[in-house]
Amino acid sequence: ERLRVSEPPNAYDFGQIINALNASKDKAACADLLTTTDPKTLPVLLSNKLEGEILLIFIQSLEHYIAGKDPGLVYQHLFYLSKAKRFKVVLALLSKNEKEEIQHLFDLLTESQSDQYSLEDLESLKQVYEL
Repeated sequence: ERLRVSEPPNAYDFGQIINALNASKDKAACADLLTTTDPKTLPVLLSNKLEGEILLIFIQSLEHYIAGKDPGLVYQHLFYLSKAKRFKVVLALLSKNEKEEIQHLFDLLTESQSDQYSLEDLESLKQVYEL
């Protein structure tokens, strides 16, 4: 059964939803969560709870469910994810394959056009993700 997701009101509820989504590996529900969550609120909602598994389910959900429809939203989420506490630590611990998955998402964004980002914006964000 698919989890029902609406925008969580606070960091605690967001953490609970993320843990449930991560446990079930429900990328479609995670995509719903990311679609209903204002990207600017991600650093606050994630608080200090960002982990590699969470970053990866976000990346996979963005890639498989949102990138084709709304590349601008994907860019915004990637941008604000990089502002979350522990982002640099999580990034440092990713495997080569996991980094390749992130690279693939950036490749999709490069192929797509959006008025929400330029290729220069994308290149500088790739550097933040150490790609």
